[in-house]
Amino acid sequence: MGERSAVESVDEPVTVPSLVEDLRDLGIRSGDTLLVHSSLSAIGWVCGDAPAVVDALWEAVTESGTLVMPTHTTQYSNPAVWSDPPVPDDWVETIRERRPPYRPAVTPTRGMGAVPECFRNYPGVVRSRHPIYSFAARGAEAEAIVGDHEFDYGLGEGSPLARVYDRDGDVLMLGTGYDTNTSLHLAEYRAEFPKARATNVAPILRESERVQLEINDIETSADDFTDLGAAFEDDVPAAVTEGLVGAAESRLIDQRALVDFAVEFFENHR
Repeated sequence: MGERSAVESVDEPVTVPSLVEDLRDLGIRSGDTLLVHSSLSAIGWVCGDAPAVVDALWEAVTESGTLVMPTHTTQYSNPAVWSDPPVPDDWVETIRERRPPYRPAVTPTRGMGAVPECFRNYPGVVRSRHPIYSFAARGAEAEAIVGDHEFDYGLGEGSPLARVYDRDGDVLMLGTGYDTNTSLHLAEYRAEFPKARATNVAPILRESERVQLEINDIETSADDFTDLGAAFEDDVPAAVTEGLVGAAESRLIDQRALVDFAVEFFENHR
């Protein structure tokens, strides 16, 4: 959405107070553990841009709650399988050997949007160590959620996604759809169906030295996430609250209910 379209999508500027009011109407409360997926452009014309959205989310959960966002860095995924666009085969080894190490405090997100990129730089935010699937968090349970993020199977049981599940957290889809809902990847790990395995190497810093870390994982897919989301809302409507945040069609979802449903869905459909 361009600037003109953003202005035309709302009757008045979207501000921190108006965002907080919308978030409260959706059901977000002080003390919540909230995993956020967001599209800044979907919200409309925001007075203050991404920082205003981060401020409003923080004000909604307060210091007694915990705000969590994916801050993934797919520039550290396997370049041999990149497809949008692919890179020449003779580039792959150069990319692997020459890309700088992932550093939680420095490395920018890629393809995650303006809000998580803004959030990762906020005071008090802790970012996990995974070079591809990092998450950032701020609040009462931040360190417990993103600390010790396991390198292998980075969206599985040793991930912040599982720690949000343990705390009966919620997922806010702020102008986004189920196709980018990372909690569904946790269900992929938990569900019993045939899974292909994958390995990658990514550079990290260890004792101030760049080292290549070998990472084991499964091949994940979001191809059926939209269909899954529709089935979930049909079968478990009480687990989803819909509303507008600014101009963004948004959903507040019980993460545990979503993941449990998705496990069964994958086992029946994959």
